[in-house]
Amino acid sequence: MRRAGADPPRDRLRERRRMVRRQIARRGIADARVLAAMEGVPRDRFVPASLAPLAYADGPVPIGEGQTVSQPFVVAWMAELLRLSPGDRVLEVGTGSGYGAAVLSRLAGSVFTVERRGALAAQARIRLAALHCRNVHVRVGDGSLGWPEHAPFDAISVAAGGPRVPAPLRDQLKVGGRLAMPVGSAARQTMIVVRKGADGACAQEALGAVRFVPLVGADGWPEGARSAGEEIALGVG
Repeated sequence: MRRAGADPPRDRLRERRRMVRRQIARRGIADARVLAAMEGVPRDRFVPASLAPLAYADGPVPIGEGQTVSQPFVVAWMAELLRLSPGDRVLEVGTGSGYGAAVLSRLAGSVFTVERRGALAAQARIRLAALHCRNVHVRVGDGSLGWPEHAPFDAISVAAGGPRVPAPLRDQLKVGGRLAMPVGSAARQTMIVVRKGADGACAQEALGAVRFVPLVGADGWPEGARSAGEEIALGVG
């Protein structure tokens, strides 16, 4: 709640439009719904106030606890890869600041997002509520295990790099569904898209090189895995 007499948060729409035009559309993201979602979500509301001047820069922004808000292009690219429809049910692994969930909330019917760090999850809930993202549900837990109570999902977005696509996430993907996730070492990965066929088999496609923080969990990296410290596209755009 804003205290009496305080100025409302500044609407930095011009900066968002410039970000979308220069960093996202110019690099090949063409889905009009994704571009509109990126323009509509105020990224500066998802970073620490001291780092707000960096909110629309072409790179990740630290949010504490060794985590970052991903590079804007990466958020848009992953959203486009999922090919979301308005009624889709989406699982996001790695809530972080809540920014990615806010973007997904404008593209899908419901978003279920899992964050292993309780403090980050609590902050994300506050930010998402302030922006009236009522179709986003936040849970504290091991994202590598998904959220089976709400499966199956039309799409799964994993905002952390793992050694492989976790089996629980494949199992929770609906037939015809899509999953986007960085896979590789803890320091450098390749963006992978998985599509589940009618027979339940998953086809996997490797795209550009990326660098994400590690996916820590029972079906990811062990606690203490070295963080890359950023979430950015290396060989795309």
